[in-house]
Order: sequence, then structure tokens, then C-alpha cells
Amino acid sequence: MPRCDIGGSPCQPRSSMVAPRAFCGVSVFMSNPGVGPNGNPQGGPEAPLLRIQIVGQYVKDLSFENPGAPGNMTARPQIDLGVDLQAKRLDAERFEVELKLRVSAKSDEKSVFLLELAYAGLFMIQNAPEEILQQILLIDGPHLLFPFARRIVADAVRDGGMPPLMIEPIAFASLYRARIADGQQVRAGQPPS
Repeated sequence: MPRCDIGGSPCQPRSSMVAPRAFCGVSVFMSNPGVGPNGNPQGGPEAPLLRIQIVGQYVKDLSFENPGAPGNMTARPQIDLGVDLQAKRLDAERFEVELKLRVSAKSDEKSVFLLELAYAGLFMIQNAPEEILQQILLIDGPHLLFPFARRIVADAVRDGGMPPLMIEPIAFASLYRARIADGQQVRAGQPPS
């Protein structure tokens, strides 16, 4: 089982138990005395270190439309949030993860504001088994990007004259599982749910 390293500082186990623990989004086996971190007896070969590093993060696209100003600035609008994730391989170890947020606010069927944000991160991922790479890109990647995208949304809405919009944390693992389930239904000939 791979160990985890984010940004150059290895994740440290908090106890010496053999049970797997989730640190940094990857299951890590912790060692007992005489047992190495990969479960082999001390002195055995180490599993390659899984390394996830954010090389950079950036706004790819940001749009804020405020057709309701100044009339609807005191109304409590109905907020609709849409989330989309894209990941693409740039080379053997570098990947771009793009988190797209679409926030629509309406009051009395009138548009108060519309915000669209495409926020991306460039990730270097080393020693990741192919079978978990998609999970890293579509769960851990957006999880690391989300706080920064959330702040951009809050600032843009505030700069539009309304109270800052604080988006609740998003369960990217649930979104990933739903996407996989929809893909399995499509392959089985059923329409996605």
C-alpha cells in the first residue's frame, strides 16, 4: 500500500496500529515495531512513495452577471449551485484538474445574479497506481482546490453588492460515486439517474 506525501512533507501516522487509516486521501498502513511501513518485515523493500503536489492553481474563467442590481440587493434569493469536474493528463506525471461552479440566484423568478467560475489546479502525481489515479484526480484534487474557489465566489458576490455567499463543503467522493454509477447504468443500457 503506498504511503502519502503532499507538498514535500510526508504524512505522519499518529499511532502505531496495523489498521489502515486515511491520511491525505490515501489509505496508509501504519507499522508495528518490527514491521515496515509497507507491511513487510523491517528491512524489506519499501513501497514507492505516493506523492501529490499542487504545482499551481489558477482561474481559467470567471463571469459575474448582476442584472438585479440595485433593485434586488436586499432580497434573499433562491440559490442554485451546479458543479462539474474535469481532469486531463498533460504528461506522465502532470495533470490538470478543473472545478467548475455555476451559481444562479433568483428572487420572484427574476435573476439576481449569475456566477460561473472555472478554477483549475496543476498537479504532479508520482507513483500512483492507475486503479486509484481517477479517484485522486476527481476526489482529492477538487477537495484541495475547493477552499480557494469558494473564496473567489464569496468575494465576487460580495463585490457585486450582496452579502458574501459561503458555499457549503462539497462531498466530492459522493459526486465521484454517482458519476461511476451513472456510467455503469449507461453501459448496461439504462438511462442515467
